[in-house]
Amino acid sequence: MNIRPAVAVLCLALAGQAAFGDPAPTQIVIAHRGASGYLPEHTLEAYALAHGQGADYIEPDLVRTKDGAFVCLHDIHLELTTDVNDQFPDRARKDGRWYPADFALAEIKQLQAIERLPKRFPKGKSDFEVPTFQEMIELIQGLNATTGREVGIYPELKEPAWHRKEGLPMEEAFLKILAEYGYTGPEAKCFVQCFEPEPLQRMRGELGSTLPQVFLMSAGAQTRFTPEELAKTKAFANGIGPDKGLIDKDPGIVERAHAAGLLIHPYTLRADALGEKYATPEAEIEQFFRVYKVDGMFTDFPDRSVRFLHP
Repeated sequence: MNIRPAVAVLCLALAGQAAFGDPAPTQIVIAHRGASGYLPEHTLEAYALAHGQGADYIEPDLVRTKDGAFVCLHDIHLELTTDVNDQFPDRARKDGRWYPADFALAEIKQLQAIERLPKRFPKGKSDFEVPTFQEMIELIQGLNATTGREVGIYPELKEPAWHRKEGLPMEEAFLKILAEYGYTGPEAKCFVQCFEPEPLQRMRGELGSTLPQVFLMSAGAQTRFTPEELAKTKAFANGIGPDKGLIDKDPGIVERAHAAGLLIHPYTLRADALGEKYATPEAEIEQFFRVYKVDGMFTDFPDRSVRFLHP
């Protein structure tokens, strides 16, 4: 029997809220695509559960539709996290993949969001939609209003250079949405992140944004952690978000980032996919927060990191 889980999840989220007035943490828990270890990533239900589990920030990945809407999806393809191949079997490009940029928002809303990874939420057991960025923001701000917690958002722009080539530039329209919902200035509860430096540079320079920005770095970014390279990053970002494996190989990255005046928020803690040297999720959490002393951490299981930081 298929059921819509939204009401049940919201009740669970509210029941698990941290007490009103809890002090702001010095190290933050970032819900990676929501509480994606428990519910399909980038769904309103996963975002609500992450809020209830005590996450400090919640991450939506953003792509654009053919008619310019921002929707919450992991990447510029649809087939891994939706049923697009069933709903629109003849709409794949020549490479055999389906792209949000080829679909209007109304068509995206016909799709079911599905779990991407094995051994997580079972496919076909509930009814999930692909949310817009505005829907995500309104959910988080609504929960903030009803719970008294000020949970932030941590949006990632996915492949802005690709979108620009498709005639769908991201930066200006993205900042306009944020401003409409009150996210402006350096004190806003919003980090803007991207793997490409140019969009961050453009938002900081040409578009004059003073929102906190984080430059993401993949596993192949070893050369970006010299003092000279980190100083260059500081010119357009407030922090870096490296693959956690880079820090396991070179813990000095954290000290060098801090020396450059940069926050460091690695990704991603997964209780069902531990780093190779860790026996338990808690051992990995402790290593990054207590030994490496990162400023925050992306996680698919926010409740575990919250329990560790706030026992």
